[in-house]
Amino acid sequence: MTETAGERLQKVMAQAGLGSRRACEEMISQGRVRVNGRIARLGTRVDCETDEVRVDGNQLPITQGLRYVLLNKPTGVVSTASDPDGRPTVVDLVQYDERLFPIGRLDIASEGLLILTNDGRLANALMHPASEVEKTYIVEVAGRLEPGALRSLRRGVRLDDGMTSPAKVAVLAESPGRLLLEMKIHEGRNRQIRRMIEAVGGRVVELSRVAIGPIQDRNLRPGRWRALRPGEVVELYRVAGERVD
Repeated sequence: MTETAGERLQKVMAQAGLGSRRACEEMISQGRVRVNGRIARLGTRVDCETDEVRVDGNQLPITQGLRYVLLNKPTGVVSTASDPDGRPTVVDLVQYDERLFPIGRLDIASEGLLILTNDGRLANALMHPASEVEKTYIVEVAGRLEPGALRSLRRGVRLDDGMTSPAKVAVLAESPGRLLLEMKIHEGRNRQIRRMIEAVGGRVVELSRVAIGPIQDRNLRPGRWRALRPGEVVELYRVAGERVD
């Protein structure tokens, strides 16, 4: 930490996705930021190679130029950085100068949480099968499922690309024409939830992802996005089994 060399602290914080530089200056003024264990002040500069920055007790990954965004993907938008058919993409919804890419995917008919970043290390760790990061979905099924269908989902079902891992399934609501489920899975196969429901004789009407590991935000409306907080980035590294540098 120095007051003559390195990057301005508020700039580093803003680059890590904490908010605008003005908002970061407010955090510093409020005494919420520590550098190497000492309360920082306006004018502080940091060396991104050696200094440890903590905001509200959470270590800030010193990641110059890295961005972490949480998007609530609406239906009708594809989960890719570009689309040859000219359909709107998740990248179109997020206004950043840096090129971001989505971690994982949601099919065009589904909505819900999706993380976009330019941090390849975190993306690879989260998508690696060994990490088994759990994703939570709210699933509306038309009509009713046959007896034993929920047990099959909880044991795992056979799809055309092999047997799935067991899903965690809870019934949230049930009526003659509608079944509302919460499903948790850690795999990331194409259209997996829809295919699992079809495999047990059902049809998905609506599908929404509401959590990615520990990350959730019930106030984030479809089509809206926000920067992930430093503590959330640290948690994602933790559940992916990676150490924050």
